[in-house]
Amino acid sequence: MNREKLDKFFVLFSLYIAQSIPMSFFSTVVPVIMRQEHYSLQSIGLLQLIKLPWILKFLWAPLIDRNAAGNLKQYRKWIIGSELFYAIVIIAIGVLNLQFDFQLIIVLMIIAFVASATQDIATDAYAILIMKKEERSFGNSMQSSGSFIGALAGSGLLLIVYHYFGWTMLLHCLALFALIALIPLMLYKKREPVVEKKGSIIKMKDLYLFFAAPGMVKRIFLLVFYYSGIIGILAMLKPYLVDLGYSIKEIGFMSGIVGTSVAAMSSFLAAFLINKLGRNNSLIGFSFLSIVATFYLWMISLGTPNTPMIYLGIILIWGTYGLLTVAIYTTSMDHVRPGREGTDFTLQIVITHLSSLIIAVLSGKIADTISYSGLFFIEALLSVGTFVALFFLYRKKSLL
Repeated sequence: MNREKLDKFFVLFSLYIAQSIPMSFFSTVVPVIMRQEHYSLQSIGLLQLIKLPWILKFLWAPLIDRNAAGNLKQYRKWIIGSELFYAIVIIAIGVLNLQFDFQLIIVLMIIAFVASATQDIATDAYAILIMKKEERSFGNSMQSSGSFIGALAGSGLLLIVYHYFGWTMLLHCLALFALIALIPLMLYKKREPVVEKKGSIIKMKDLYLFFAAPGMVKRIFLLVFYYSGIIGILAMLKPYLVDLGYSIKEIGFMSGIVGTSVAAMSSFLAAFLINKLGRNNSLIGFSFLSIVATFYLWMISLGTPNTPMIYLGIILIWGTYGLLTVAIYTTSMDHVRPGREGTDFTLQIVITHLSSLIIAVLSGKIADTISYSGLFFIEALLSVGTFVALFFLYRKKSLL
């Protein structure tokens, strides 16, 4: 691999680390703290609603595409500006008291997620423009790996920092990490010439036209259900570990470090598998692995699993999540229109986020009502249904 490609992929890797570290912390560490304070599983599930900006970001994605008009420099400005604002909000959260200013902290979290979502729109468009088609699977493995490494820091290492140094120091570290991750982008100068498109005015009608394209029905099915069998388990995994008696430090290592490290490694593996097996076979094969992971976790949840059994379950569920993520991101880049890269990619990823958010919110209520094992069994059935549907939808015709 030449220097140009290495620089390109490292920029993407660092950008996705930048946006994922704080987001991972707010969506995974806070639930652990809440569970230790004896909040109900239903309340913890509802906390997932702070991710709403990532669901609604399609509303302002056309604005970013229209402003940038395919110009890499303009997308860079959006990325850097959003990330700087992101860091400022995080610092503001750090000066507040977690116990007494909880509602204000939630509001600021939502604002931070708006900035993060804006950065994500611009970063996705930027990634599509700097990568050739044959580079997308490996580029998306960098994207996914960066996100998981960010999650490792946000939900693993920083959970341990919180344990030892407290809330304020933790948030200062978050802001610093977000800013440091911008350095590769600021130093990167693309050596290959870029055709900068003069984009036409993007209207809300373009959103409808995207969904009206041929073959979009099965594409939407894939986006809605591909993660459905594992998201509920991932949302309740840390509360489950709390209820099994593990400490906050142990959970930070088990799920936050081991789990996300496995996801990052499986993301690298996904790039080679997709290139070797093709898009369709990879989509189907990765879906089958979600069946294995979910049924295993359901079976061990019927009793009192020991620590090695828990570790195996964490490895299976996070490893599968890494594979699924690269498959979704790679195929989503294949379904964008010129001049609307940010909008079209965002629309597809928003669908996966929305379906995942619904399942994550419901998972708390389900686990409260019928126990963790009941939730895990439902997730296993969803995995089976998704696999069967994908097998018939994608086994013959090409995805592209």
